[in-house]
Amino acid sequence: MTLLWNRADLLAATSGHFPSASHADIAGTGVSIDTRTLQPGDVFIALKGENSNGHAHVAAALDAGAAAVVAHEPCGDDPRILHVDDTLVAMQDMARFARMRFAGRMVAVTGSVGKTSVKDMLRHALQACGPTHYAVASYNNHWGVPLTLARLPATAAYCVCEIGMNHPGEIAPLAAMVQPDVAVVTTVASSHLGLMGSIDAIAREKAEILLALPRGGTGIVPHDVTGAAYFRANAATAGATLWWAGTTADCTVQATDVKSDAHGSGFDLRLPGWQGHARVNAPGRHMAGNAMLALAAAHALGADMGHAVAGLATFHPGAGRGAMARVMHDKVTLLDESYNASPASVQAALDLLGLVATGRRIAVLGDMLELGAFARHEHVSLLPAVRANADIVFCCGPNMKTLFDTLPSSLQGGWTPDSRQLAPLVHAALRAGDTVMVKGSLGSRMRHVVAAIAADDAWVGQA
Repeated sequence: MTLLWNRADLLAATSGHFPSASHADIAGTGVSIDTRTLQPGDVFIALKGENSNGHAHVAAALDAGAAAVVAHEPCGDDPRILHVDDTLVAMQDMARFARMRFAGRMVAVTGSVGKTSVKDMLRHALQACGPTHYAVASYNNHWGVPLTLARLPATAAYCVCEIGMNHPGEIAPLAAMVQPDVAVVTTVASSHLGLMGSIDAIAREKAEILLALPRGGTGIVPHDVTGAAYFRANAATAGATLWWAGTTADCTVQATDVKSDAHGSGFDLRLPGWQGHARVNAPGRHMAGNAMLALAAAHALGADMGHAVAGLATFHPGAGRGAMARVMHDKVTLLDESYNASPASVQAALDLLGLVATGRRIAVLGDMLELGAFARHEHVSLLPAVRANADIVFCCGPNMKTLFDTLPSSLQGGWTPDSRQLAPLVHAALRAGDTVMVKGSLGSRMRHVVAAIAADDAWVGQA
């Protein structure tokens, strides 16, 4: 296993101290903030939040084989405990130290929709080219980004970081920590609109990532992005090159002849100094667009494009992010989009339902959150996409009720206050040959509906 943290580096990174009697070296091969997933050799960082305190689990971490523990509350005099002033600040310091010693190429991905998919596509593309470190899950916030960097091996060839936000002022400090060589912006859309106030404010915030680029770095942005002037200005300020990505002839990054079916998407790609054909095992034009951005970033990083295209072809959508499965005695197709939702991503998921379904098209929609005063308008705005792509619609949550009530009765399958109550209604309505798509914000807990469909192999009635 790769050595990530020894005693000297932990001390240099955090300015902390071990007990005075401790002189033994540390061999940290990982970094953990959760004893439930801690592996022997991990450095355990005892983070303290509003609803949890890692210091209560220090003894468990040591018993589980932690190489060291980073703590700021009294928790014994074990020689493996590194005492610091604040564990979150210490993790951020470890992140900066790890970034400083990393000699490979760094890419950061942000955007209102699609950033995790692009990050995962980049991971597959780059792993075919060399050792690649990447953010797991959606580690894109004030603890996820530094944790990703603290786990970064100095010997990796590439690193892929994901940067998110839901309030003003969040992207700049995270991007400054990451110091990307290449920055990708997937979209500017109405996610977190209630917290940001306007699409214009979201665009300004997303454009902050370009200011972290080095002179000569590359920013990759959709050609039709809202707030293009912000991206253009920030790239100029950083002295970075800006690649506009899209399907028109004037784009720096151009995808043409895009074809998508139930099995995946293919397209011809033209980049500065390279052109070829690519395919990704994910249906939908939005997934083809994500793949275009991922390959453009790989090229900007200097990756071998033959290997990158081959690596991309091994990508499959993950659970909650477009994964498709045959369930209920192989009679129903489940399109699992349950991880999160925004107006743009719900419209894309509905279009995908219309593309892949061969029988009845059933949409199961939970509330889109963090839209504030815009919630009613944004939910009702989905009506055209729903009517075009669904035969039956089930909804849960107070905001989705505004959409449900506007539907013609022929489309209304049922509405409940929450996903737990909705799950049995959806399950009971399914018939052989159906395709069911489940989508909602993380807080809507649409995984309960997915679990009810995927786990129960009860008889499905004939259409």
